[in-house]
Order: sequence, then C-alpha cells, then structure tokens
Amino acid sequence: MEPTIKILLADDQTLITESLNTFLSNYAEDMTVIGTASNGKEAVAITEKEHPDIILMDVLMPEMGGIEAVGIIKNKHPEIKIIMLSTYDEDEYVRTAILAGASGYLLKAISPTELITAIRALKNNVIQISPEIARKMVRQKYNGKETVNHDPDLPDIAESLPWLKTLTNREREIFTFITTGYENEEIAEKLNLALQTVKNQVSTIYSKLGVKNRFEIIKLANKR
Repeated sequence: MEPTIKILLADDQTLITESLNTFLSNYAEDMTVIGTASNGKEAVAITEKEHPDIILMDVLMPEMGGIEAVGIIKNKHPEIKIIMLSTYDEDEYVRTAILAGASGYLLKAISPTELITAIRALKNNVIQISPEIARKMVRQKYNGKETVNHDPDLPDIAESLPWLKTLTNREREIFTFITTGYENEEIAEKLNLALQTVKNQVSTIYSKLGVKNRFEIIKLANKR
C-alpha cells in the first residue's frame, strides 16, 4: 500500500477544520490529517514539526494570514504543496497566493469528493484552480469575451498553441471550453450536442494530446 498523504488543515473556523478532518478520515483512506491550525503562525509551527505533504490553507486568518504563511513555508520547504481554500475569488487574493507559492486555489463551495480528487491530483503535481476562477481569469484576459471558435470576432486560445493542430475544429472548440472550466454537460448545452458525443470527443482529445484528465489539459494550456 502506498504511503498516506499527510494533510495539514489551516482555517480559523473550527467547524471547517473539524468537518474536513472527519470527512477525510472517513472517506479518504490514502490521506491522514496530521494537524489543524487556526491561523498562519500555527500552520508554520505545525509544518516545522510534522512536515505535511499538502496543506489546505484559508486566505484570511487572525495573527497571520494564509498567503503570508504560504510564503514562509514555501521558502523553507518548497516540496510542500499548498492549496488555498477560500470563500473569496478576488483577483488579488488568487494572484498573490499563486505568486507566494500556492499550488492551487479552490473555493469552499467545492464538494468534499471534489476536494479529495483535487488533493490526489495535486499530489501528482497537477495544479488545482476552481473552474469558476479559471473561467473568470480567461475571460478577463480576453476582455471579458468567451473564447469560442464559432465566433470569428473572438480570440482563439487554440490558435496560439501550434501543437493543437492535431485536433479538429470541433475538438479545438471543446478544448477551449475545458480550459475555461466547463464540464461536459455545460459543453453539450453550449454546443447543442449530445452529452455522449461530447464525452467521446473529450476522450479523443485526451488521446491526441497525451493527457489523462481535465487538470492535465489546463496545465498543458498554461504552458503557452
């Protein structure tokens, strides 16, 4: 059996840390919560003692905020991965957290099962960003317009990535939706396609680009 993923929870709301601790303990056999912190200072201290693999860190906490704690921890322990888990999606928080060294930024509205998936993906070095935030960032980058191929007046993400020439126009269109955080059901609705058709197209995209999941597609697009 593979070693468990050691998790540190940092949030000033006891209900949050206790709920996450209970859920991860009961439903994620490959994870162990090695401690909880109510502020950034405690997170730094526990990290020095317990050396977690991944930290789930709130952004705003008393005494020392999460972003400041990220900078301190990553400076001494660059191997430790940190996911910001917050109710705030403001650009400044996201940007400063990533610049400080966070490996992801997820909103607390995420479901527990999605969080477990995100932790496992991050363990395999796949950066985690909530779809809502990724979608917002891409829209802002392109002046608030959605990057969809069927409108010739909109910029096309795929056109700036030469290695996407292996994809058909429809596959590139779906690829663009994936990179902006859309799920298969949403893509099917946007393009007026059957859900199974979209699933088949997504599988083909995975095969052509040599990726295993949506997180790897987003990571690939970020290399542009």
